[in-house]
Amino acid sequence: MKARSTEKVLVTGGAGFIGSHLVNALMTQGAKVCVFDNLTSGTPRNIKLWLGNPNLTFIKGGLLNPADLKELRNNHYELVFHLAANPEVRVGSTHPNIHFQQNLTATHNLLENLRKTRTTSTLIFTSTSTVYGEPTKIPTPENYSPLTPISIYGATKLASEALISAYVHTYYFKAVIYRLANIVGPRSKHGVIHDFIQKLRKNSKELEILGDGTQTKSYLYITDCIEAMLLGLEKSKNQVKIYNVGSEDQINVKTIAQIIIEEMKLKNVKLTYTGGVDGGRGWKGDVKNMLLDINKIKSLGWEPKLNSRQAIRTTVRTFIQNIS
Repeated sequence: MKARSTEKVLVTGGAGFIGSHLVNALMTQGAKVCVFDNLTSGTPRNIKLWLGNPNLTFIKGGLLNPADLKELRNNHYELVFHLAANPEVRVGSTHPNIHFQQNLTATHNLLENLRKTRTTSTLIFTSTSTVYGEPTKIPTPENYSPLTPISIYGATKLASEALISAYVHTYYFKAVIYRLANIVGPRSKHGVIHDFIQKLRKNSKELEILGDGTQTKSYLYITDCIEAMLLGLEKSKNQVKIYNVGSEDQINVKTIAQIIIEEMKLKNVKLTYTGGVDGGRGWKGDVKNMLLDINKIKSLGWEPKLNSRQAIRTTVRTFIQNIS
């Protein structure tokens, strides 16, 4: 997608990990961007390059706050990228209401805003591979069924997809939904890479791994993710289009730990395993085996430049450089 200089774009969660990289791309293309973020997990540092630029507006606000939503209604946006959510899957097993409110209720509130303003042509939503639960078909295509998520996070994302589809068909705008694999890269503040590096900085002799270490998933580098999202938006003609976005290979948690240890130049690190729950999962709701079928998005002309191992290693090097 090539943003027009006159195009007004809203990015919820635009100061977060994926959101800030998306803002970089949109601003570079010349769009007029409004970042809407409550800064719970995001930070203005992520978009500092653009602060003060007349094409960027920043609103500190949340989708659960009626006053903040009213401020959004005073502006009209042609494209809305909805990335605001609680990204920590683990929190759902102990505090399910957090995901319900911050993922599902927040999405409903945004959709209500779009219904009332009637100025948005397309909504772009970042969903997740966890909507599939534990599929019997690997790699898993978009038309796989039944969708049976095993985490509250996955359930609220799937429910959000359903709400978006209903609003789109009822109120006549378009939507592009991306079911993302594990996205990694600079500015990420959660996930296995961040956790392992923080643990090893505290104790360079031993690393605790949640689960049995065999959890095997695909990882995609952030720049590949943004390219896929913009291309899918440009090419999508249907009223609702769903794309898997990920890499074409997998890597397990133990191998990720070994890459991090190698990149941190540590020796004789003892790996210990918690054993996990439900057959070696890291936590309740942890999907042990995930690989998405990405042929649909590839048919548009996109493919990842980095595989899972390369994405992990590149991210680790970036993290180490930033903390050294």
